[in-house]
Amino acid sequence: MTTLDSVRRSPNALASHYGRFDVANRLLLTGHSHQAWPDVALHGQIEAFTDASTAVDGKWDLAFAKAESLRAGFRALLDDPGGDIALGASTHDLVIRFLSTVDLPGRPRLVTSDGEFHTLRRQLARLAEEGVEVVRVAAAPVSSLAERMAAAIDDRTAAVLVSSVLFETSRIVPDLGALAAACENGGVELLVDAYHALGVVPFSVRSQGLGSAWVTGGGYKYLQLGEGNCFLRLPPHATSLRPVVTGWFAEFDELAATASGLVGYAPGGARFAGSTYDPTSNYRAVRVLEFFAAQGLTPEFLREVSQHQTGLLGSLFDALDAPPSVISLDRSAPRSAYGGFVAFTSPRAGELRRELAERGVLTDSRGDHLRFGPAPYLSDDQLEKAITTLGELV
Repeated sequence: MTTLDSVRRSPNALASHYGRFDVANRLLLTGHSHQAWPDVALHGQIEAFTDASTAVDGKWDLAFAKAESLRAGFRALLDDPGGDIALGASTHDLVIRFLSTVDLPGRPRLVTSDGEFHTLRRQLARLAEEGVEVVRVAAAPVSSLAERMAAAIDDRTAAVLVSSVLFETSRIVPDLGALAAACENGGVELLVDAYHALGVVPFSVRSQGLGSAWVTGGGYKYLQLGEGNCFLRLPPHATSLRPVVTGWFAEFDELAATASGLVGYAPGGARFAGSTYDPTSNYRAVRVLEFFAAQGLTPEFLREVSQHQTGLLGSLFDALDAPPSVISLDRSAPRSAYGGFVAFTSPRAGELRRELAERGVLTDSRGDHLRFGPAPYLSDDQLEKAITTLGELV
């Protein structure tokens, strides 16, 4: 079983499983955006091709079985064993279907934060151009964000949309359970974006009091599942909702009679299905989830590794004694208040990112945030080399 000591050392105990991404010889600090895939991911893609070539049209029964295995994996990660899960190629696809269920004509007001990922930022901005009132609550200070969002709810509010971990700063948003209760009391839908939590910050629908909430996310980042593996967790009351944006796959397993002439929907998460899709991504995802299980890469262990790695990056950065006018690190909260990456602040973040890449250190930047995202296949020596290179540039 993988241990913290075994991933700290060189060579890292997991690195040999990522030979095609050559993680042992590359400084891949883009883990918050796109972690490397283990080699077994390719086996999943080959399996998808084999099923298609062997079964032809009969491949869909096999593909649907893979999809159900993926749903089970997401249920486990969400600590929501009985939850209904819809799958989609992107969170945007799923958020659009979610928004098509809420009563925007009757309650044309949405509450969100100004720290949301581009999926929400852009789409909500476009809805605002069409007359929907979009209230953007300041993400900082994050300690009171949930409380301030709850205070912004009124009888015209259809939904509240917020991240569990902010994508720019890595700050964990506390008290989402209280926000869920406020939304439920007001008849308002709550959508929580857990993309920057799963695989690096344990997330529990049950213990966080999010039973009445919608939860979306995917496997492109910390879960190493690659593109095309996103989900929408439905709250129990969603079984009565009818998304306006719907595809013909949502008719599969339809049990309700449609004598009324209304469009019918399948039960559970299938009511949010789209149409024909490429199942290869699901095959890949199932193989990766099996690899995680075999290696003991549980949410709790991955959090332990992440806290060590981000803590190490922070302490190494402090030792640089860099001029705050050039680059700095927020120390207003303990490391436990952050997710899986370290966000340095610099007016030259983009320039530093480009110069780091030229020297073999791959990071990314958003505005004035330079983001270092470690991953469990990187050793302590590799993290030290990355910060040393940053120090040379500074």
